[in-house]
Amino acid sequence: MTDVPDNLSYTADHEWIATGEVFTVGITAHAAAELGEVVFVELPVQGAEVAAGATCGEIESTKAVSEIYAPVAGEVVEVNQAAVDAPESISEDPYGAGWLFKIRATGGESELLDAQAYRALIA
Repeated sequence: MTDVPDNLSYTADHEWIATGEVFTVGITAHAAAELGEVVFVELPVQGAEVAAGATCGEIESTKAVSEIYAPVAGEVVEVNQAAVDAPESISEDPYGAGWLFKIRATGGESELLDAQAYRALIA
């Protein structure tokens, strides 16, 4: 079974989100496994305003290209440049070094799932 940390929230589009004053966003281990080796990532620019559920980037792997969706509306306050420079970190450590970007939420969020609901979704 793919790793699904209990302390995170998830979207049906396979992003994870760590809530707090600033929300950290990444793709789940399940998504990373399905994608295979990530070879390129395009992330939103720092300062960009994103809408909940809207496309804000993409991930390219040896198997496919997938869109990244913003789980909450807000301003992108930080982008993981290390993941852009070394996209394999997204596959290797999706919940750690492979995080994608951080958002200061301004309201509105996609429907978020807890770990149990996400496990059921991918089962």
